[in-house]
Amino acid sequence: MNTNKDLLTRRQREVLEFVRKQRALSGKMPSTRAIQRHFGFASQTAAVNHLKALERKGFLRRLPGDLVPLSARPFSQVPLLGAIPAGLPTTEEENAEGGVGVDLASIGVSESARTFALTVRGESMIDAHIQEGDVVVLEYREPRDGDVVAALIDGETTLKRFVMNDGKPYLKAENPDYPDLIPVRELVVQGVVVALTRKVFQ
Repeated sequence: MNTNKDLLTRRQREVLEFVRKQRALSGKMPSTRAIQRHFGFASQTAAVNHLKALERKGFLRRLPGDLVPLSARPFSQVPLLGAIPAGLPTTEEENAEGGVGVDLASIGVSESARTFALTVRGESMIDAHIQEGDVVVLEYREPRDGDVVAALIDGETTLKRFVMNDGKPYLKAENPDYPDLIPVRELVVQGVVVALTRKVFQ
């Protein structure tokens, strides 16, 4: 594996880092149009030429239908279990929707950890930079004060920030248009958010 970045021009290093970052976020290579937009290239040809140079110098490997950064770790397939409201709680159940590729090691999560993913619906967490359509990756573990969690509160599910107040937990919205949620009977945390993926380019 080639790790001598002195072989790369400044722009090639920037393109390589962008490719690695976008692959970590979405599980796939960014398109040449996305690379063109990000760097302000006059045409997609410039993006293609940079990718070809990175491949020629041994920093990218071509696979069927894909290019892979050679330093990238293998992605784990995290099950996508449906959607969760980042709004008012709901009892609506969602069906499993496949999976999402995540580099667990890069976010400090063990490959043996129990993880799952959910698609966000609603806008109650926008001030925490969690938007409608984002996919959040969660780990089954005990929450800490301040964690963003998927929780069952009085029989209804929602995505909120877990807060302890005088030893009593409640769920805090990250949007002033939504109320905080104080459990009447029960509050069960179903998972703690450890990562987020977003479609940056449509």
